[in-house]
Amino acid sequence: MTIQVDSREKKFDHVTAAFDRADVKWFVSKLPVGDYMDLDNARLVIDRKQNLQELVGNICQGHERFRRELLRAQDLEIKLLFLVEHSRSIKNLSDVRHWKNPRRAVSPYALDGMELYKRLITIETKYHTKFYFCDKTHTGKAIIQLLT
Repeated sequence: MTIQVDSREKKFDHVTAAFDRADVKWFVSKLPVGDYMDLDNARLVIDRKQNLQELVGNICQGHERFRRELLRAQDLEIKLLFLVEHSRSIKNLSDVRHWKNPRRAVSPYALDGMELYKRLITIETKYHTKFYFCDKTHTGKAIIQLLT
């Protein structure tokens, strides 16, 4: 297995350290969509999100850019998976319903967990994608598992 890491990916040392521990080869180069791809299967790509707050930002403030990436993946016949590093409390999409968005203390209009859950279900259905979740300490291992 050789994993290509997108050159625009930020703060991924903990991920590549896990690749090194697992003897997985990796290199950095620009990807058309997402952040991680196994060279043996260029039709499967993972887009890593640092937490649910980043995902909310993509869905709300960066909606058009996010939508364009999903459409680009479809046009290129790439299965785009999302891996969200959040915490041990969010293990699957269903757990998102119970997430307490810290931004709600500042703005009552900020997305709550239930609304985010509904939007993610819609995105999965409409764009044929899937959302996975892990603790940051397991991201590299999760990427290897998802790509194999």
